[in-house]
Amino acid sequence: MYSSKITGLGHYVPENVVTNDDLAQWMDTNDEWIQERTGIKERRWIDPKTGDTTAVMGAKAAKIAIERANLTKDDIDFIIFATLSPDMYFPGGGVQIQDLLEMPTIGALDVRNQCSGFIYSLSIADQFIKTGMYKNILVIGSENHSGGLEKSTRGRGVTVIFGDGAGAAVLSRSEEEGRGILSSHLHSEGKHAKELALIGPSTERWVPEIIKDNDPEDVSYFPHMNGQFVFKHAVVRFSEAIVEGLQANGLNKEDIDMLIPHQANLRIAQFIQKKFGLADNKVYNNIMRYGNTTAASIIIALTEAWEEGKIKENDLVVLAAFGSGFTWGSVVIRW
Repeated sequence: MYSSKITGLGHYVPENVVTNDDLAQWMDTNDEWIQERTGIKERRWIDPKTGDTTAVMGAKAAKIAIERANLTKDDIDFIIFATLSPDMYFPGGGVQIQDLLEMPTIGALDVRNQCSGFIYSLSIADQFIKTGMYKNILVIGSENHSGGLEKSTRGRGVTVIFGDGAGAAVLSRSEEEGRGILSSHLHSEGKHAKELALIGPSTERWVPEIIKDNDPEDVSYFPHMNGQFVFKHAVVRFSEAIVEGLQANGLNKEDIDMLIPHQANLRIAQFIQKKFGLADNKVYNNIMRYGNTTAASIIIALTEAWEEGKIKENDLVVLAAFGSGFTWGSVVIRW
């Protein structure tokens, strides 16, 4: 049985910065209101003139991760691409990465687990490597939210939260015992699916039907979130996933060197930090700069924390996420 470890990390965010004051030009909101509820000061939104898309951003992040892993594109055996905002309804972004990076005809898998997408993707990659099927797997989380948000007062509860960006990791085979990914833990509760969802366009509500109805009050094609309901579940499930990961490895909360939570809301992250009694230098947050980038959020934060020297060899790193689905999970890593 092999183990798997992260050998390369990279991220990419659009240059276009959208501040809270910028949003106040389009909707009834202000910087104080947004920061008080979310902790967000600004986010990055794609400028269409740049040619950035979900797949293009993913490819840019992937190139950095592959180079940092001291590998070439030809060394990658498999691609796992997590997103809720693919460039096309189908096919998914994984095959676009294979094309954009001019890779051999390796397999590409798309993961649609929204905020938990990177956790699920990393877990899948870990299993492929541990069973000996693959040696080097490229795992990407990338999101283009800005093109599908309702940029008006009616949609402000969702629109102010989300940003665009991408992150990538190379997961490689290792024979070191007790290092790399120690365990992963995945959960879902579909009865709450519509509390955080985009109902249409979909196979239940195709575009022709939306056009035919032509109802200006219809918001089914914009993201919907029951914010308080999601918050209450998030703080519980985040905690459960972290505890589950620690217990599975005979560890305690005092053993955590770095917790990287999904960047959904700074208030959630602060609640979890306080509950586990973690010092500020043991939790990494960047939501204030990027907003919620869904499947990209953990990998962007992980990359930045590593780049800043806040994750060192032999550190215990815990990744945790909760989001639409509902889905949630954790990954425990000995760096």
